[in-house]
Amino acid sequence: MYRNILYPTDGSAGSEAAAEHVRTLASAFDATVHVLHVIDARHAGLGASGAFLADEPSAMGDQSAETGYEGMGTAEVDDAVTERAEAVVEEAAAALGDVETATAIEVGTPHSAVLRYADDREVDAIVMGTHGRTGVERYLLGSVTEKVVRMADVPVLTIRRDGVE
Repeated sequence: MYRNILYPTDGSAGSEAAAEHVRTLASAFDATVHVLHVIDARHAGLGASGAFLADEPSAMGDQSAETGYEGMGTAEVDDAVTERAEAVVEEAAAALGDVETATAIEVGTPHSAVLRYADDREVDAIVMGTHGRTGVERYLLGSVTEKVVRMADVPVLTIRRDGVE
C-alpha cells in the first residue's frame, strides 16, 4: 500500500516529532522513506540557492543578523545553507534507523516543493510534523503543513509535537 513515504523536515522539534511515526509506517509496509529538506527561497534578497544576492553585508540589511550570515559573501552563504540542509536530512535519515531512505534537498517555496517532489517520485503518503501554531500566529506565518494537507493528492499524516503550548 505504501511503497514510498515522503518525510519533509526542517530539522525543528515539530518535524522531528514525526520520525517515530515515519519509522513505524515504513517498517510495517517495507517502504522507502524520502527525507526532504526545502531551502526556502521566498524571502526578499535571497537567491535561487537560498543565499543572499549581494556580497556586501550592508546589502543584506537587518536579515543578516537574523540568519547568522552577517559579513558573509554569496558563496559562503550558499555553502552554509547547503551544509545546514545536508545536516538536516542526514540527521533525519539516521533517526529512522534501518529503514531504507533516500535524501533530497530542494529549493523553493516549501509547500510547493513538497507537493512537486511527492508528484515526481510517485509518493504514496506524506508524513510531516507541525509546529503547533494556533490563532493569529498561524494566520500570520502560514503553515506549510496546512497547505500540504489541503493540496496533496496523497494521504498526509500530521504529527504535532508533545508539549506545544
